[in-house]
Amino acid sequence: MLALLGRKLVEAILVGLIISFVTFLLVTWTGDLAIALGGLGASREELQQLRTTHGLDRPILVQYLDWAAKALSGDLGRSFFSKEDVLPLILSRLPVTATLAVCSIGVGIALALPLGILAAIRQGRWIDHTAQSVAAVSQAMPSFWSGLLLILLFGVNLQVLPISGYENWASFVMPSLALGWFVFPILLRLLRAGMVETLNTDYIRTARAKGLSPRRIILKHALRNAVLPVISLAAVQFGQLLGGSVVIEAVFALPGVGQLAWNSIQRADFPVVQAIVLLVAVIFVTMNLLADLINGALDPRIRRA
Repeated sequence: MLALLGRKLVEAILVGLIISFVTFLLVTWTGDLAIALGGLGASREELQQLRTTHGLDRPILVQYLDWAAKALSGDLGRSFFSKEDVLPLILSRLPVTATLAVCSIGVGIALALPLGILAAIRQGRWIDHTAQSVAAVSQAMPSFWSGLLLILLFGVNLQVLPISGYENWASFVMPSLALGWFVFPILLRLLRAGMVETLNTDYIRTARAKGLSPRRIILKHALRNAVLPVISLAAVQFGQLLGGSVVIEAVFALPGVGQLAWNSIQRADFPVVQAIVLLVAVIFVTMNLLADLINGALDPRIRRA
């Protein structure tokens, strides 16, 4: 297990370095940072002075190494727009986005787990067809459309949930349902496929021949192996929810990282955009690392490999 942890840590560090470098290049090539600092009305001499002051006239690799060294010490720069330190600015928004992502992935798993198991053990029957039809409809509905429908139903007609803003736990109900409804189809299909394959293996037939109860066979033996790819996918989906919650946060006016990223892109606030991409990438890599470790703990074959 320690060897697996060491190998995955090395892979995570390498992926994080590559993503940070690519992000730095893309942000640098997107536009002239001197213009973002000085504004469109700045003269040529003022722009040149800004490039010299902030080291923008140096080679790109030197600029990246300087930025990376500061980032490792927790200095991600200052916002061009608000003049605040970038790290505290992002961290103040992160709890909203993280809460939304956790609740959304929880909704997706809560929907996919029972439906996936039932669809697998009743393969080809009405419940299997119903579950797959629901998944197809869910996947065809964009998350913002689901969010608008929820607003009309629970916010406007029934008036039981807040439509927008961040007040209390009720503010996360509709956004979480909208994102979770969009995430659950792929989790359901993967779990169903894994359960169908596992239920047809020799060790499951042996367990049945020994007289084990169907519930124990499904929950203890079949589900334990079928859920492994679902864990990995859920980790990936969690990372995507952190980075892709821009639309839902805009629909429900949630003051999260997604809304901050959208506002920063519009204002050409490059330090904030770069820091957000780096933070989401680090969380994404960390979630994949945790998923690999959980899979290794559940499946001895992964540890031996």
